[in-house]
Amino acid sequence: MTARFHADDYLPLTAPMFEVLLALADGDKHGYAIIKEVRWRTDGRVRLSAGTLYGLLKRFIDEGLIAECDERPDPALDDERRRYYRLTANGRAVAVAETHRMEAAVFQARSKQLIKKPRTT
Repeated sequence: MTARFHADDYLPLTAPMFEVLLALADGDKHGYAIIKEVRWRTDGRVRLSAGTLYGLLKRFIDEGLIAECDERPDPALDDERRRYYRLTANGRAVAVAETHRMEAAVFQARSKQLIKKPRTT
């Protein structure tokens, strides 16, 4: 009997875990591109070492949250040694579930007046 997938079973994610899934949300990427995007998008607050990244990628592949891509860019435009990764439907569901969890936490922080509501124009 196959176990049912429940995105909430993976929550909460660590910041590096969430950032890797988020980096893959808009398309396939190789490892170094993931590291660069996460550093850029978080203004350096989340810095992935190669060891951390490849450990997460292996774990996410084993859990079915990401997959290694079969398609490759034109070899003239890319290094053939690079491996590309893509978010699976389950990986996207986990990223969405984590986003909703964080949204609920922000809502609670605002309701407790810990942080102010954003200004509307």
